[in-house]
Amino acid sequence: MVLLARVLIGLIAAIHLYILWLEMFAWTTRGPKVFRNFPPTLFPATKTLAANQGLYNGFLAAGLLWALLITAPVWQRYVAYFFLGCVAVAGLYGTITASRRIFWVQAAPALLALLLLALAS
Repeated sequence: MVLLARVLIGLIAAIHLYILWLEMFAWTTRGPKVFRNFPPTLFPATKTLAANQGLYNGFLAAGLLWALLITAPVWQRYVAYFFLGCVAVAGLYGTITASRRIFWVQAAPALLALLLLALAS
């Protein structure tokens, strides 16, 4: 159970690193292909805002990767709980305010990882 939770945490961190890349470095090139429901003229105008948002996703990824590197099991679990909770809240907020697809990409994996960690304790 712990191994599965750790693999899922790594996957969630990878997703957030991808989001960082997309929002910080590929917003005007790849962004319109990912977010087809946004008008193409929106991307250049929101490039700075997207980059800022991407940076926050990078912080989430860094926290999750940090949790995987901690050797003390109790602290590893607490740090993982915190950053997975942040991802879950961000995903739920995004689901309500932006797109229901965000639930499956962001919130559901974080909630599943939280459940696996809780069951493994």
